[in-house]
Amino acid sequence: MSPGDLLPPPRTPPPRTPPPRILLGPGPAMADPRVLRALSTPLLGQFDPEFTAVMNEVMELTRFAFQTSNARAFPVPGTGRAGLEAALVSLVEPGDRVVVAECGRFGLLLIEIAERCGAEVVAVHGEWGRLIDLAAIEAALKGRRTKLVAVVHGETSTGTLQPLEDIARLARDHGALLVADCVATLGGSEVAVDRWGVDVAIAGTQKCLSCPSGLAPVTYNARAEAVIKMRRSKVRSNYLDLGQLADYWSPARFNHHTAPTAMVYGLCEALRAVRDEGLEARFARHRLHGDALRGGLDALGLSLFGKEPLEHRLPFLTPVVVPDGVDELRVRRRLVEDFGIEIGAAFGPLQGKIWRIGTMGYSAQRQFVLLCLAALESVLRREGLHPSPSAAVDAALAHYTSAGPHTDQDVDDNLGASGIGRL
Repeated sequence: MSPGDLLPPPRTPPPRTPPPRILLGPGPAMADPRVLRALSTPLLGQFDPEFTAVMNEVMELTRFAFQTSNARAFPVPGTGRAGLEAALVSLVEPGDRVVVAECGRFGLLLIEIAERCGAEVVAVHGEWGRLIDLAAIEAALKGRRTKLVAVVHGETSTGTLQPLEDIARLARDHGALLVADCVATLGGSEVAVDRWGVDVAIAGTQKCLSCPSGLAPVTYNARAEAVIKMRRSKVRSNYLDLGQLADYWSPARFNHHTAPTAMVYGLCEALRAVRDEGLEARFARHRLHGDALRGGLDALGLSLFGKEPLEHRLPFLTPVVVPDGVDELRVRRRLVEDFGIEIGAAFGPLQGKIWRIGTMGYSAQRQFVLLCLAALESVLRREGLHPSPSAAVDAALAHYTSAGPHTDQDVDDNLGASGIGRL
């Protein structure tokens, strides 16, 4: 026996319990508690009739969220990027001409994915923070027969909201499909797939749906399905083959993969929350809290990034210009360390120049907006700025007051004041 055999076994470390955070970045957003409860539901086999009933409900709710009657509406297993790759790798064959509208970090991602699929990519570049020039897209489409146009609906790197209906019309006029990255927008602003004529739309779970990352809801119409079925070559990915995934999410129950059961439960509950709130009410909630945040930021003397009018800006993602002389990283660190609030940094040419503050899904609530503004005022004062005390919170409260009552609770409740008894 060696001396080491006499040593006591190593102690098992305590369970890791991350500190609570208020997530006000560009994603992930805070998860809805009802989604977290659904994630703990006991697991079932993937072809158990109880589970296939959940799958059927997810498909129907996905159609509701995308405002579509498409037969194909289901989640791809993986993050939003998996959904984007599934769409492009299933539609694009080597040599196909693809026009990509790019005016931000995630437009660049679409270019990269399309190139990896072997496409001849024609990039239509725009200024970050501005809309894509529709005339430039049309000119690219006139160059030669194009298979599809790819565009980011809500570009979270800059806060812009692209006009999908106009781009879809251009694509259709030139015999091309429109593939739209709606990872950020589904559940937070309108995504009217059928009315706008979008052929393929891809979303993510971790932003306005307030579900953890891990599934990518997609929908595509008969035009796109015909393109997939008429491919001359095999899809270069087995796992992300939309044709096989569609068979899995169909009465055929093609045994393609083992579904992430708990995530399907979570997505189902997230989509139920969207249905229960109602689309218009949900969009209005995101506008309300985004506008209150922006009112408070203005009172702090901060400027917003971007030159487009409000209707072409994301209501739930606010890019803020970092003031001169302010250490943008130190501000974000202090927000996390002192207040437990996370906001986002920026990409590429905007890195170090803007913050991105998100009010997405469950994070779009009055108390989170007010806490963020109060915390930001404190941190900026330590950076040497001199905002008026409480001006940001007061401006946000004024916006909420102008918007009308914010609660249906009994405001006459004495909150326990009459229950302390007499001395």
